[in-house]
Amino acid sequence: MRVNWRIRLMHKPFLLALFSLLLLLAQQVAAFFGYDLTGVMSEQLTSIINTGLSILVLMGVIVDPTTRGTRDSERALMYRKPR
Repeated sequence: MRVNWRIRLMHKPFLLALFSLLLLLAQQVAAFFGYDLTGVMSEQLTSIINTGLSILVLMGVIVDPTTRGTRDSERALMYRKPR
């Protein structure tokens, strides 16, 4: 799998998703060791924030960083199967 990391790291949705993923990972690792990174937030608010972060991660994973916005390139729209 070839990935152009220089382009991906300049793409804002990818960076936002990466940051969100790292926050979720830090929260889970801290919980594993008995630390609470959520502070005084309620459990329901924490769940809502985690869901929002998960959606951002999902968007960052499926976004094509070689095109502007969140749409696929014209060439990618013509694919019938992955290349």
